[in-house]
Amino acid sequence: MDIFSRRLTSSFLFFLFLSFTEAKEILVGGKTDAWKIPSCESDSLNRWAEKSRFRIGDSLVWKYDGGKDSVLQVTKEAYASCNTSNSIAEYKDGNTKVKLDRSGPFYFISGAKGYCEQGQKLHVVVLSQKHRYTGISPAPSPAEIEGPAIAPTSSAAELKAGFLVTLGVVVLGLF
Repeated sequence: MDIFSRRLTSSFLFFLFLSFTEAKEILVGGKTDAWKIPSCESDSLNRWAEKSRFRIGDSLVWKYDGGKDSVLQVTKEAYASCNTSNSIAEYKDGNTKVKLDRSGPFYFISGAKGYCEQGQKLHVVVLSQKHRYTGISPAPSPAEIEGPAIAPTSSAAELKAGFLVTLGVVVLGLF
């Protein structure tokens, strides 16, 4: 029975570890109607993105009316100037999913005329592999575009990993 308990505990901990390290689908803004002109600065998607951690392999998901709007992936320069004429990618389906396949910044703007100028845009930064499981948040880098600095925040994945280590030590200490 003792060997069975240890194997069961080990399998459970391994399953928990895998579930916390998998890539995630992240709903932009945390809600289905977030892709819109913000009512104020604190309602902007960039405020939401500043509080979130994005990893390589995660996917951003937008839910919006594809008949009235679109999502354009653009360069840093196009993002800053709201230039919709030369996008990297254009999505119009109303249920857009973009995989974050590398570390670094990603820039998105609305394709609807005048929406970007009114604040409907999103800038996310994907962490590099080396920042995935560290217990210390990286210091913010100099601003890529003009605007407020992004303060580091703790990552739920990092907290979960710490919890799993603690849980593993406690469980193994019982045997």
